[in-house]
Amino acid sequence: MSNLSLGAQPPLEFIPPDLNLLLLKGCQIFLPLWLQTQTNLREISATNLETLITFYQKSQEKKVRLLLAFRHPSINDPYCMAYLLWKLVPKKAQELGIKLPAPIHAHFMYDRGIPLWAGERVGWLYSKLGGTPIQRGKADLIGLRSARRLLLEGDYPLAAAPEGATNGHNELVSAIEPGISQLAFWGVDDVKKAKQQQEVIILPIGIQYFYLTPVWQEIERILTNLETDSGLETIPNLSLEEKVLYERLFRLGERLLSLMEDFYRDFYYQSLPVVPANGDDPNETLAKRLANLLDVALKTVEKYFNLSPNGNVIDRCRRLEQAGWERIYREELKPTHSISPLELGLADRLADEANLKMWHMRIVESFVSVTGYYVKEKPTVERFAETILLLWDLVTRIKGGNPFFRPQIGQQKAIITIGKPISVSERYADYKSDRRSAVAQLTQDLQTSLESLIIHQQTLV
Repeated sequence: MSNLSLGAQPPLEFIPPDLNLLLLKGCQIFLPLWLQTQTNLREISATNLETLITFYQKSQEKKVRLLLAFRHPSINDPYCMAYLLWKLVPKKAQELGIKLPAPIHAHFMYDRGIPLWAGERVGWLYSKLGGTPIQRGKADLIGLRSARRLLLEGDYPLAAAPEGATNGHNELVSAIEPGISQLAFWGVDDVKKAKQQQEVIILPIGIQYFYLTPVWQEIERILTNLETDSGLETIPNLSLEEKVLYERLFRLGERLLSLMEDFYRDFYYQSLPVVPANGDDPNETLAKRLANLLDVALKTVEKYFNLSPNGNVIDRCRRLEQAGWERIYREELKPTHSISPLELGLADRLADEANLKMWHMRIVESFVSVTGYYVKEKPTVERFAETILLLWDLVTRIKGGNPFFRPQIGQQKAIITIGKPISVSERYADYKSDRRSAVAQLTQDLQTSLESLIIHQQTLV
């Protein structure tokens, strides 16, 4: 996500959920056509639907408060979740003879920044579909109150992606954020304060994508374009063999890494640790160099915003995003406030600089889950495609393009896997005894659960 507006702006306003059942019905009808014409998804299926139906029914009967925690590898995940609830659940429930009153739906939490790059109409649509926004990187009290209210009082379950953002990997789960676990425990608090007997349940949901037919030629085509963009001589032998493609991919990765290392060393005066070459395992060397580069890129921005490099990479990205937003979206620019033209000019200057600085953070955000081993250990067409598209994102962002309009390189099917429910209410005593430890344990258990839902395919080459 990037801020496409230049200059200082009024502060971001909270977009309250305002579910419109007529619009919801229209979206439910229109969804299959949208999937066919606007995405590369051609099949969506789900396993263990009975578990979701059971707890959805309990939610409707006010026996549980249900939080759906879904994986977030792709921008297509919201469509999959919508198809799951709007199409697959009703169909399966009917087959099982279970009556679920319509509409079958979920409120959902989304990043407040999405309407900044996707457009105000998206914010309006999300509101009318019952979504509630949250600002990452700060204590968004208004957003949190809204989410807590929906979890306690909403007519539908609450859905959220605990990874916080897409990571571009089918078979890697990013380190999930503790916010979902904390929200769930607050939900138990709220249930008890309301003197209700409902159990708070987190239901993990996995989402993965697989190409219907191998897309090696499309991968090779993008690889060739990236080689040209990065100044590498293209390989005349257009072999689609796994070994040849991997060698080219590794060479491209080294080239991009070297260019970025020189960029930060020569123009931002950053010192990068020397990583001794490991002749037996060049992937280990590449992985260490990448980790050092991401750290340096974040320090470049942290120095500008006067932030300490504390926490993991995701934590640092969130803080930097919020620091940038605070310079772009200014309280003094509210309609009720008055500001002089000179002060506005200075505010515009700060906003423009913050927007440029956040570019470094966006690069890191895209590569937070990249490792040197992902393709090497299992060179499937999916892993090749995921990695080549992440590199495409990097090159496109550096060239000044929009990385959110990726090339569609083949038709896919999505497989949704419903996990085992996690009772948060059963952990409430532990939470009252040691809140930090209980939140950390629930976060780790949710991480483990989401990782267990990954479907591991064999090499397809």
